[in-house]
Amino acid sequence: MARGVWRNWAGTVAATPARVHHPRSVDDVVAAVHAARGSHLRPRGSGHSFTPLAATGGHALDLRGWTGIEALDTTTGRVRVRSGTTLRALNAALDAHGLALENLGDIDVQTISGAVATGTHGTGARLGGLATQVVALDLVLADGTAVACSAGEELFEAARVGLGALGVVTHVTLQCVPAFALRASERPEPLEDVLGNLDGLFDEADHVEFYWFPYGAQALVKRNHRVPVAEALAPLHPVRRFVEYDLVENAAFGTLCRIGRALPRTAVPLGRLASGVLSAREYGDRSHRVFATTRRVRFVESEWAVPRSRLAGVLDELRALVPRLEHPVLFPVEVRVAAADDVWLSTAHGRDTAYVAIHQYVGAPRAEYFAAFGAIAAAAGGRPHWGKEHHLDAAALAPRYPRFDDVRRVRRDVDPAGLFTNEHLDRVLGPG
Repeated sequence: MARGVWRNWAGTVAATPARVHHPRSVDDVVAAVHAARGSHLRPRGSGHSFTPLAATGGHALDLRGWTGIEALDTTTGRVRVRSGTTLRALNAALDAHGLALENLGDIDVQTISGAVATGTHGTGARLGGLATQVVALDLVLADGTAVACSAGEELFEAARVGLGALGVVTHVTLQCVPAFALRASERPEPLEDVLGNLDGLFDEADHVEFYWFPYGAQALVKRNHRVPVAEALAPLHPVRRFVEYDLVENAAFGTLCRIGRALPRTAVPLGRLASGVLSAREYGDRSHRVFATTRRVRFVESEWAVPRSRLAGVLDELRALVPRLEHPVLFPVEVRVAAADDVWLSTAHGRDTAYVAIHQYVGAPRAEYFAAFGAIAAAAGGRPHWGKEHHLDAAALAPRYPRFDDVRRVRRDVDPAGLFTNEHLDRVLGPG
C-alpha cells in the first residue's frame, strides 16, 4: 500500500483518506467515530471487495489489527470474534478447539466482518451463506454508542448483511458446528453432461460447484461430502498439492492469462488448452482446508444470484454471449448454489439460489462482458453480489429485496447524518 493511498486486492479501486484509524479496542473505535463527525467514516478489512465499498476521502477505519477470539463455548458452539479477524485465522483457531464454520467460500483472506457484511457464501443446496451462521453483532453507532444486537432486533436483521452502512461492527458472534472433514472429488466432465443434469447435480453431494472455461468443452466439477473428522483421510501429498495448485492453477494459469491479455487472438486456443488439461483428484481433509483455495492470479469479478429454477436459461444465454464478445474471456465461470434464507439483504433471501460468477484477468477489458451478462442475469430476477462489480443502483435493487426499505429505514434511524456513507453506498442503498 503506497503511503496515503489504499487499494483493493484487485487494484481496481483506490482512495486517499484524510485520516486512517487503527483501533485496538472498542474505545478506539468510539474515538474514531467521534473524530469523524462532520466527515465520513468507512471501515475496511482485507480489501477483497471488487467495489468501492470501503473507499473514502474522509476517515478510514482499518480493522486488521483488531483480531482474535474473545469468547468460545465448545458446549454451545457459540464463538465471539473481533471483526478484523481473517477467515483463515478464525478457521485455524476454531479447528484447535474442535469447531468449524458450517459452510465457507473458496477464499479465506477476508475479515469476518467484511465477509459477512457483503453476503459471502459457499455452495450447498441445503446450506446458507456466512451471514446465516451469525447469531449476534456488536456495533458502534454514529453517535458513538456501543450496542449489541441479536435475532429478532431490527438492527441485527439489517446489519447482518449491512455493507458497513449502519455502524462499525466490532464483534461477530457465530454459531459454529463440531469440526468435520470433507471427502473431495474433483474431475473434468463434458460440459453438455453437466448442463443436462443441473437439477440433480447440486443434490449429489453436500457441496457442489463447477467451473467452465469459456471456449472449452469441459467443466471441472467439485463434489465435497461431509464426513466425521475422525474418519481416515488422505490429504493431497504436499508435492502434488504444490504442482497442481501452485504451479498449474497459479503460476501456469497466470502465464496463460498474461499471454491472452497481451495477444488477444491467442485467448480462445489458450482457453481450450486450459480446459483440456484439467485433471481428476480425490482427497480428504479438514473442512476449512478443502473449502479454501489460494488465489495468486489477480482477477476482477461480477457475480449474480438468480433463482435456481432460472439457472439453465441464464447459462444458455451466457454461452451464446461469450463468442460474440469483442474482447475474449480469460477466466473461468464459477457456478454454485445456496438454500433460501431470511437475511434482509442476502442475495438468497426468500428463494433457493444459484450463483453465477464471471471473472476477467486483471487489466484485461471487461466492461462489455460484465455489462452484457449483468443484463442477462438482471432480466432473470438476479441480485448482484454486494462485494462484486455490477451496474444496478438503489432504484433497481429495491424491488429485488422485500425488506430493502426496512434496511433503509433502520439506516436512517441509526445514522441520520450519513456518517458511514460514501459514493458507492449512496448509489446502491440511496443517499445516507
